[in-house]
Amino acid sequence: MHLVALYEKLFAMNKRTFWLKKIENNWRRPVLWVSGVRRVGKTCLCRMIPGAQYFDCELPRVRRMMADPESFLEGLKEGRIVLDEIHRLDNPSEILKIAADHYTTIRVIATGSSTLGASARFRDTLTGRKTDLWLTPMMSIDLKDFNNEDLSYRMIRGGMPSFFLEKDLPERDFQEWMDAFWAKDIQELFRLERRHSFQKFIELLMAQSGGMFEATRFATPCEVSRTTISNYLAVLEATYVISIIRPFSTHRPTEIVSAPKVYGFDIGFVCYYRGWYSLRNEDFGLLWEHYVLNEMHANFQTRRINYWRDKRGHEVDFIIARRNQTPVAIECKWSASDFDPAGIKAFRKQYPEGENFVVANDVDRQYTKSYANIKVSFVSLAGLVKKLSKKML
Repeated sequence: MHLVALYEKLFAMNKRTFWLKKIENNWRRPVLWVSGVRRVGKTCLCRMIPGAQYFDCELPRVRRMMADPESFLEGLKEGRIVLDEIHRLDNPSEILKIAADHYTTIRVIATGSSTLGASARFRDTLTGRKTDLWLTPMMSIDLKDFNNEDLSYRMIRGGMPSFFLEKDLPERDFQEWMDAFWAKDIQELFRLERRHSFQKFIELLMAQSGGMFEATRFATPCEVSRTTISNYLAVLEATYVISIIRPFSTHRPTEIVSAPKVYGFDIGFVCYYRGWYSLRNEDFGLLWEHYVLNEMHANFQTRRINYWRDKRGHEVDFIIARRNQTPVAIECKWSASDFDPAGIKAFRKQYPEGENFVVANDVDRQYTKSYANIKVSFVSLAGLVKKLSKKML
């Protein structure tokens, strides 16, 4: 969908209420940096901010205005401004630093490529001057705003707003996104070679998303070394294309301590690279697990989420562990009837204290069951978010 048409369609709807509220709550410092993969909706969201002047740094006219940052900011005096696609400026961090240090009546929201946000120079220059907001693919409340709460549709289409709003399944858009990611994001900062190997690696990761990662398994099909695969993985994590879920462990001999699980950033891409154009009943469990993870990322703005597995194969999907708090165990099930307590039982033998949740699509009201004196709460996704909110502050 063309961006202009997308803007018009989004403006005609109820706006992205959750994210606009997040912006207001997170804009605690002079600069708010909005990160996220390309086409996730950063530009559309920023154009919806009430009372903010919008500047598109893709335009040569705008870049000329900002060639002298002090003159540009002096002309504004005060108020809220959006600097979109700020990576197109010669020195993006300079104008943000000047605004934060010398023009305290101006508040800036900035967006740019995920590679710019991953740059150490950019982060270091703005230390103490910015807060961050991670715009994830569409979450449950977005589906209400977009007037389409069909979850199976969301899973096949994915959570990129333009993909979701297309009339027909946008197969070509998935590959175009991949090509643009390489050309406009990866080459700008990382200067990687071997495009075929890099894109092959992403395709394989998406197709195996949610599984345990071992670099050696990818080296041969991608025709690169194990070290290069590890470097590729670090790049993809830095640019939000994958989430690495590391094992929770206190280094007990019975636990898996080093093998991470890797999740693709959007289940639409997972479906595309698995060749799923319609969903069978057995497909929903894996996709629901991804959807729950996305919901936690969006609500809690953190990557500090783990999983647990022992050497006998018992596993818990997600563990939330905060300092000085007991670990929370979370199992994701499309249907509550699919729950097997073996994983949580094994986990609680090692870590007896803490809450246990099964988050299932077919649960409307919370209820509790006991398994050998272990209490497990069955909750909806909204119920899980509500329960975790206090713990994640």
